Amino acid sequence: LPPVAPQVLSVSQRLRGMFYVLGPSESSFRGMEDVPDYVDQATPLFITLIFLEIVVKWTQKRHPSARVNDSITCLSAGVLSRLPDVLSRSIELSTYSYMWENYRLLKLPWNSPWTWYLTFLGVDFGYYWFHRMAHEINLLWAGHQTHHSSEYYNLFTALRQSLLQKYTSWIFYLPMALFIPPSVYAVHLQFNLLYQFWIHTEVISNLGPLEFFLNTPSHHRVHHGRNPYCIDKNYGGTLIIWDRIFGTFVAESDKVVYGLTHPINTFDLFKVQFHHCVYVWKTFWNTPGFSNKLSVIFKGPGWEPGKPRLGLVQDIPGVTGKETPFNPNLPNYLSVYSVIHFTIMLGFYIDLFATKSTLSQVTILMRIGYIILTLTAIGFLIEQRAEVAVLEFVRCSAFLTLHKLGYLKTYTAVLSITCEVRLF
Repeated sequence: LPPVAPQVLSVSQRLRGMFYVLGPSESSFRGMEDVPDYVDQATPLFITLIFLEIVVKWTQKRHPSARVNDSITCLSAGVLSRLPDVLSRSIELSTYSYMWENYRLLKLPWNSPWTWYLTFLGVDFGYYWFHRMAHEINLLWAGHQTHHSSEYYNLFTALRQSLLQKYTSWIFYLPMALFIPPSVYAVHLQFNLLYQFWIHTEVISNLGPLEFFLNTPSHHRVHHGRNPYCIDKNYGGTLIIWDRIFGTFVAESDKVVYGLTHPINTFDLFKVQFHHCVYVWKTFWNTPGFSNKLSVIFKGPGWEPGKPRLGLVQDIPGVTGKETPFNPNLPNYLSVYSVIHFTIMLGFYIDLFATKSTLSQVTILMRIGYIILTLTAIGFLIEQRAEVAVLEFVRCSAFLTLHKLGYLKTYTAVLSITCEVRLF
């Protein structure tokens, strides 16, 4: 296969990439610099599929499949999780490339279909074990729990990603760097992630024979459930065969109730990301005995002294199927205000990634800081925290100041006129 230069993908390629059906002839590259950013180019499809899901759910049940507060929280987590990539290459790719350059044992050809399919299996196998350990090791769960914190199950939930998870997941892929080129790994790392977007839906009930070997919406609904039968099941990324082989598979049966076994009831950006880190820290210091302290970190989230490594199933709170998600009433005008300001922030976020190579480090840091401030303020707003008035004043003042100093640029006439206001 000839090397393929970086390119703008066609709609067909983007769509097939989402479903992992973009074959080796179209997705094999000589070097890392040639690999397209499939995830970034899939953004319009994310939006399109989310819109279609909302329409289908409304026609099926005559009510929305998502709430403004939860949806914004999911998107905020997704935005926050990607901000470190503005400053440097992903740690997953950096560590893999370092291992390949210094310790590889064998150099498989980058343009062989056999290498492509082997990498497909290797990445999915590595993901299974990372995902499983992220549920069975408390320290890893502190990062991964963010993804499970939504009490809804829709395509917004797929975007509720952890800021911390990428700093541990890379370990499980390193063995492949001994023989598989980084460019091939970079393609499949993205495809594996993209595939998992569309399975976060209740619109698709069952896929027939495909349920036997693929991870499907039905299998992944179980994984997101807090019903006792759902706990620690169905870890697969693209394939469900690993769960069947290693005994962690269970089929969907009773109505799935989504979210954490102990709901966090918050839309605070930092609590969503770090609340379990705080819990682990406090539990570590409050648990007597050095051995027990290590167990707090390296055993399961449900472990306590005298209990099995993963805790006891009977300790998991039961569900009735009538649980009500955390959904504090928010006046319509505040919902509209939150959506408008989040959309404006999203424009800055997209532009940051599009222009990062031309921006100074100071500008990048200022924009990242403003984005985080905006996400925090909107979280406080939709949760109606007492501090929101002061924080929102600070945020709006920061926006006007950064715009005046040239660190933020507006791309609409209305915003440009608004920004002529001066702070005294």
